[in-house]
Amino acid sequence: MSRPELSPPARCARHRGQSNGRLWLAVGISLTGLSFAHATFAAGALPQGGTYVGGAGTIASQGNGLVITQPGSTRGVIDWNSFSIGRNNSVAFDNGAGATLNRITGGSPSAILGRLSATGSLYVINRQGIVVGPSGVIKTGGRFVASTLDVCSDAFMQGSGSLALSGNSNAAVINLGRISSSGGDVFLVARDAVINAGTVAAPNGTAELAAGGQVLLQDSASSRQIFVQTGSHGTVINKGRITAAQVSLQAADGNVYALAGGGTRIRATGTASRDGHVWLVADSGGVEQLGKIAASNADGSGGTVDTQAGQLTFGRHTVVDAGQWNLSTPTFTIDDGAAHALQRSLNAGTSVDVTTTGVNGATGDLGVASSLRWSGPASLTLAAYHDVSVTTGTTIANSGAGNLTLRADASAIDNGGGVINNGTIDWSKSTGNVSALYDMNGSYSPGTLVANPVWSAPLYSGLVTQITGYQLVNSVTDLQNIQNNLAGNYALGKDIDGSNFAFVTLAAPTFVGLPAMFTGQFDGMWHTISNVLPSDVAIFGDIGATGVVRNVNVNSNVSLTAPPETLPLGAGILAFYNYGTIANVFTSGAFGAPVSNSYTEIAGLVAENDGLIARSGSSATLQGGSAAGLALTNGGTITESYTIGSVTGSERSYVSAGGLVLGNESATYVGHGETINQGTITQSFVAGPVSSGATGGSATTGGICAPACGGIIGSDVYWNVQTTGQSSSGGNLPASNGLTTAQMSERASFVGWDFGPNGAWTMPPGATHPVLTWQVTGH
Repeated sequence: MSRPELSPPARCARHRGQSNGRLWLAVGISLTGLSFAHATFAAGALPQGGTYVGGAGTIASQGNGLVITQPGSTRGVIDWNSFSIGRNNSVAFDNGAGATLNRITGGSPSAILGRLSATGSLYVINRQGIVVGPSGVIKTGGRFVASTLDVCSDAFMQGSGSLALSGNSNAAVINLGRISSSGGDVFLVARDAVINAGTVAAPNGTAELAAGGQVLLQDSASSRQIFVQTGSHGTVINKGRITAAQVSLQAADGNVYALAGGGTRIRATGTASRDGHVWLVADSGGVEQLGKIAASNADGSGGTVDTQAGQLTFGRHTVVDAGQWNLSTPTFTIDDGAAHALQRSLNAGTSVDVTTTGVNGATGDLGVASSLRWSGPASLTLAAYHDVSVTTGTTIANSGAGNLTLRADASAIDNGGGVINNGTIDWSKSTGNVSALYDMNGSYSPGTLVANPVWSAPLYSGLVTQITGYQLVNSVTDLQNIQNNLAGNYALGKDIDGSNFAFVTLAAPTFVGLPAMFTGQFDGMWHTISNVLPSDVAIFGDIGATGVVRNVNVNSNVSLTAPPETLPLGAGILAFYNYGTIANVFTSGAFGAPVSNSYTEIAGLVAENDGLIARSGSSATLQGGSAAGLALTNGGTITESYTIGSVTGSERSYVSAGGLVLGNESATYVGHGETINQGTITQSFVAGPVSSGATGGSATTGGICAPACGGIIGSDVYWNVQTTGQSSSGGNLPASNGLTTAQMSERASFVGWDFGPNGAWTMPPGATHPVLTWQVTGH
């Protein structure tokens, strides 16, 4: 019994014809052998019975070919009785930059053995199947689509940018020849099977092969454009070569075969407007990857390959040459075949991320049953929905600068996932880092860990050890539970929102004797903490000398409305006192008090810094009795940091406002059990408004700090005289360090700053000031 026809869209006349069954078209083709030795085609010399049923144009014979002229770069629909092209024949569409839909209504498949060309876009729809023979050549200036699924003529004529294709044909689309689009995309679509054993080229667009019962075709300049909405257990096979800016093979609940052969079979090259990207997608089906896939961006940097399937199979020649290879599957064990594929790719410089999803009832565990060893800088991430395990006798090792991340509970849902290492992790010859992340309620078995005895942390990274285990913080409740062990190591598993949670400041100062301090590590993993309203204003009270907070965004929404006598005299968004390290931390939002209740002095990061603040900044709107962009008092070091939010004192008298700090210590002394060094500020800037807000009295303001501040303020510290409204730094900097907005947008203005590929700073196109590189790259 044939499958029921899908209901056609409203006002769309569906053209029906007798299906030709499973279309191997007497090609002698099989899913396993793909042998074309006995290929024969019952091809007509030229298309027959063409009639415009939408739009207008002419169809004329010319020698041994047809010329279809469609004026004015318009859109048109032609119904044909048959559409085949003999070996020595040609069909040319002169449709400008327009598009022509060709629907074949007869009972025979289309065999393209000659030449088919178009100046614009060309669609060929045949429910009986489409074969481009070994001698067949298709060239278009715009998009080329070959499909056994039908499309609504009205939707096509409207040119809305999204088209739904659907049907129940068992026929296939097969390419044994050469298909190319010089300015657009190439789409091969069928319900049952799509096979490429020839060449497909779309250097400025995407090349996509898709199998499904219903697909959506969308216009996109930066991602894949075909999405399978209804699966069909269909098959997509590539044994030929595909070259395009981006490439996608998609079969949803079917199978995708990227077969082996000489050279690179699939290559994404990217363009100036889109990255090089390859997708192999069979969500609940399988992907069998046997050959080489390469992806690079137009500038030569590494592109991305995404492999997503219910089952993954790798051959002995599998290798991905790209910047990043992401693999996603419900559950997975890295056996010998997978290990060799991953090793070859890692050694080629491709960073690999393997993630298990736990869907469809799978355990979501990720096991390493075969050793993985590679050299070079590529990184490996093994992220499991539940547990990550390394079996006995198995070694994971890098010699180079590669990083390793073993992460349990990859979905960050507090499912008790753990990291169990019964093997060996050997980083003795690596300068990279190893991170093991496990659920707070999960387990961590470190196993045998071998670190590099001469390892040193990258500058201002905030790293303490080369190999570190972290408990995952997946909720504001988890964040609060850090209080139970202030010496532990923690990492944010995802963005967290503290709205409507009565959060108690971690390591809250006692103000009697020595306060409890956070002495562990907190790595935000580039995530964001939002809307936490701590009991004592700051998230952390005191960060001790060994404490580290790094790689996190904090979005504040704190208004100090309590009676003045109940509030601290000074507070910061992140912490009260920092005696340790704050690196790669950025605050935003609003922090302050109404003018009627503004005796508390506030800062965008910490009240007092006697440690290190590096590569950090704030865009927060600050208002307090006195206010400073980053710290009220600096007795430590602030470097490669900035503020761009407004800094405003209250309207009362005797207030101060500083772009970065209020006071910069000029002496060295010991107090509260801590040594406070001379305050130092280097390679930093201010670009937000700075105002005292006072209407009278002794208000003091400065672009960098309040006037008469001491310490060391480097000659590489700058402020924007226009946006801050301040003509003076407030310290000992010359007026020439005050820059205009135009000067702030020029790299040359920032003497000694590193804007190189690995530098701390970058200047995005159109920016009015530098930004920290990690804020652009995400790490």
